[in-house]
Amino acid sequence: MIVQALAFYLFAAITVAAAVMVISARNPVHSVLFLILAFFNAAALFILMGAEFLAMILVVVYVGAVAVLFLFVVMMLDIDVTELRQGFLQYLPIGGLIGLILLIELVMVAGTWYIAPEAAAVASVPMPPPDQVTNTEALGRILYTKYVYLFQAAGLILLVAMVGAIVLTLRRRADVRRQSISRQVSLRRDQAIEVKHVPSRTGV
Repeated sequence: MIVQALAFYLFAAITVAAAVMVISARNPVHSVLFLILAFFNAAALFILMGAEFLAMILVVVYVGAVAVLFLFVVMMLDIDVTELRQGFLQYLPIGGLIGLILLIELVMVAGTWYIAPEAAAVASVPMPPPDQVTNTEALGRILYTKYVYLFQAAGLILLVAMVGAIVLTLRRRADVRRQSISRQVSLRRDQAIEVKHVPSRTGV
């Protein structure tokens, strides 16, 4: 138990420190690297909780795809950090308000044990033995039964976001030749083929 507690505090401290560095690092590339470090340590925390499937999904999906995609986008765009920081004071009141709201929500979550003591009784309900239900099966049962509509709604939101990103970034250039299937199919033989009668021994 002592080793597990030490591992928990170590991974949790690294996760919090990496999350702070994500928003405080001056270089966007360094921010993405710190984000990857936070994901890895969060996956380690999931492993300590016995949720190996969630840890694997976090590493494969977020670290292997999303974070690496962020890194490539940041490096390809070559973002000017000094230009982005010029309007920092303009959005400082809105950011402070959002931070205050988040702080109040965190205090309310932490103080739930004192405000609503019955929450402790709900949290102390015995869980089924892990040898009966794997966490992959338990996660599937919850997602596709109780939260199936919310799960489908999240998929639709991601689909709309993906289509919107493609539409916004799609650029049509006039100097690029494109294939028109309908025009090719509707062509007649005299429009598609031109026969040249070249006299013998005269060349083209």
